[in-house]
Amino acid sequence: MSLSRPLSEITSYLDGYLRIREVPDDPNALNGLQVENRSGTVSRIVAAVDASQATIDGVAKGAASGSALLLVHHGLFWDGPIPLTGRRYRRVRALFDADTALYSAHIPLDLHAEVGNNYVLARQLGLDGVEPFDLYRGVPIGAQGTLSPAEPREVFASRIGKLLGSLPKLIPGGPAECRRVGIITGGAGGRIGAAQEAGLDTYLTGEGMHHTFFDAMEFGVNVIYAGHYATETVGVKALAEHLSGTFGLPWEFHDHPTGL
Repeated sequence: MSLSRPLSEITSYLDGYLRIREVPDDPNALNGLQVENRSGTVSRIVAAVDASQATIDGVAKGAASGSALLLVHHGLFWDGPIPLTGRRYRRVRALFDADTALYSAHIPLDLHAEVGNNYVLARQLGLDGVEPFDLYRGVPIGAQGTLSPAEPREVFASRIGKLLGSLPKLIPGGPAECRRVGIITGGAGGRIGAAQEAGLDTYLTGEGMHHTFFDAMEFGVNVIYAGHYATETVGVKALAEHLSGTFGLPWEFHDHPTGL
């Protein structure tokens, strides 16, 4: 028989480890346990970026392996308090049928210094002296560090793409070599000015709007858009691996890339 742990024990640990009740976020993020399961136990951990139907159906296929805790970065309720009908109903019903609990962590996962998207990606890219830069609602969110030695911006962008399995878009607004690099994963293209104010020559995020091309060129910052989805795969993986080590449960990652 496979090992199982109480769902309440794991979610209580997550709430404290990620500072779920302290870190500010959009009200519709609803960070924390979003759906509990009927057994109240967890025998496996599944990480994914989005609580999409494809993700939930993928977890359900492994239901014979035991009750799952699905960890996601983007939860169920971004479209607000709507009736439990249509696709919202189908997602929740599929979770119930597969005895799967759902836990979501948005900004608390982005900024976490051990398993957060920004810090994990900074370490994977070999940045030295990693520390915060920029603020979200008064709390530090980004990660900055130094590339030593500096890398040509095209080489750095290519390395990011190989690491994340994406096709980065480089806006060559800064120097030919990247040395001082800042990272805010996801949809943070609007923070190019903050990168410039922090003294960074290169800024990595997931995506940005059309006008941010001119922001990059006029602020004098290299901007690399490596994909909203791709840049946010690293945190849920790191969190699942951490939970696996803490509670002795197996974990896996379900990949449903959007190309965005």
